[in-house]
Amino acid sequence: MHEPRVNDGGTVGPVDGLQVPRFAGHSTFARLPRREDVEAFDVAVVGVPFDSGVTYRPGARFGPSHIRQGSRLLRPYNPALDVSPFAGVQVVDAGDIAANPFSIEDALEQIEAGVRELSADGRNVVLLGGDHTVTLPALRALKAQHGPIALVHFDAHLDTWDTYFDAPFTHGTPFRRAWQEGLLDADHTMHVGIRGSLYSRDDLADDASMGFSIVPARDLDRLGADGVVERVRERVGDAPVYISIDIDVLDPGFAPGTGTPEAGGLTSRELLEMVRGFAGAHVVGADVVEVSPPYDHAEITAIAAANLAYEYCSVFAWNRR
Repeated sequence: MHEPRVNDGGTVGPVDGLQVPRFAGHSTFARLPRREDVEAFDVAVVGVPFDSGVTYRPGARFGPSHIRQGSRLLRPYNPALDVSPFAGVQVVDAGDIAANPFSIEDALEQIEAGVRELSADGRNVVLLGGDHTVTLPALRALKAQHGPIALVHFDAHLDTWDTYFDAPFTHGTPFRRAWQEGLLDADHTMHVGIRGSLYSRDDLADDASMGFSIVPARDLDRLGADGVVERVRERVGDAPVYISIDIDVLDPGFAPGTGTPEAGGLTSRELLEMVRGFAGAHVVGADVVEVSPPYDHAEITAIAAANLAYEYCSVFAWNRR
């Protein structure tokens, strides 16, 4: 009754929604096979249920399961990119990386080890967070394989602050730590969607000193999604790139279920189109983080996050095709 779809190329796809209702069957992402259900895989979707680095509203530790619930309606063909993301490549749900909720340093090591293992031999990973702290160990793992990484960071916030209450590892510090550790290709890094109040103008100066270019949210009406994609692709070039999406880059009207919402954000339509713009880029990994289900309603945020992860999978399939 719950047999997954076997594609012509031999890959195992999601459970057939025409045979098993969307609200039944597997609770994996997009109802994909688990890692242990197939012999090999090309793309791993993995949860990182960790939110010990948050500085305001908690709950992102429940994000992975919430995003999986929001993914039940996803279908196997993506007309926007004319690709079947679960047919040309083997995509699996690799479960969750168990991370110590009481020691951030231990959690970082556990997450790095998990991503390193999943991404071995050129495989792609999609992380479902979890708070934004989890991106740092992912970058550590991928830098070991690909060298310094070009980062494209979609967020309302810079996340390049130094410490918070003297804590060096929080969801507001991952990219300063990544820069200090030499994980980033500083000539090819940028933020998209930045907005809201700051502690001082020094925040922007510090960020610029680390090499980041910024497309603020207020420029979206002028540039449009295509204009932002053009800027991003020019900045990234052929470098190996990691895409990190904090769901609060979306306006709270499109993503209320998050820990640090800011007014004046992107629409889900704009962000989905920007992710599609990475088709053809050398994307080595990606994440969507900061989904906090206690503040979500009607699965609005979960559905947005699930569709973003689906577009990641579509980009990987498009690139491999």
